[in-house]
Amino acid sequence: MIESDKDFHPKAYENMRFLHSAHARSLRILAEYLEPQSRLRLQKIRSTIVFFGSARSVPEEELAEQMVKLNEKWATEKGITPAKIQKRTDSFKRLSHYYHEAERLAAKLAAHYQQMPDPRDRHVICSGAGPGMMEAANRGAQKIGAKTLGLSISLPHEQGVNRYLEPPYTFEFHYFFMRKYWFVYLSRALVAFPGGFGTFDELFECLTLVQTQKIRRNLPIVLFGSEFWHSVINFESLIEWGVISPEDMNLVLITDDIDEAFDYLVNRIDVSRALETTEEP
Repeated sequence: MIESDKDFHPKAYENMRFLHSAHARSLRILAEYLEPQSRLRLQKIRSTIVFFGSARSVPEEELAEQMVKLNEKWATEKGITPAKIQKRTDSFKRLSHYYHEAERLAAKLAAHYQQMPDPRDRHVICSGAGPGMMEAANRGAQKIGAKTLGLSISLPHEQGVNRYLEPPYTFEFHYFFMRKYWFVYLSRALVAFPGGFGTFDELFECLTLVQTQKIRRNLPIVLFGSEFWHSVINFESLIEWGVISPEDMNLVLITDDIDEAFDYLVNRIDVSRALETTEEP
């Protein structure tokens, strides 16, 4: 059987070897802009409220099983003591509490915004699509029957997309900066729960964009869990060293209260909506 010329000379857009090569990197980057844009428009998703937080937190129903695994892992560490294990255990249990707080806040926000008469005001709960606090946010929105968005990233050792996301609202990115773009471009508010490097990365990037007014709209930012945030970031020292201004603390609300967070976000989003232009997102 003689193979056709097409098998030897594929069209450029059908040449997978080329498309996955360094030469086509710009095309792959462009695809991670155009394909999400197309799907979001088809699903009529114009704007989001983004939740960040630890991928390692679990709901209460999974806590006992997870603690067994963690204690086995911690016991193998060099220099570990029973006191340190107990402290870690207590902290991890608090993460489970925050998981459910994220779920409750996401559900309350989703219920509020999905009823808006103007489609431009139907902000969708968005997460990084993974487990932990991300799962909690999607779970809360799904619980009340709202659309919920997940922007996943391909990583070597991370778990996949959580079970509270549906295919039309789930996106898988290769390039971190394209995922960050979609997080920020659509966002009308950010909520950060206790988390690690990824949470800090997204949070401080957004704070920088707001502080420098590269994001021109009013973008409210909530840090939920005052004990965590005040213990891991010494805001007063940043002010004392002169690397941020006292006024910069007005960029965030630090709270432990669902209702306070909800009211702050809704009021600030309403102000932003009143000020924004008619330009489509």
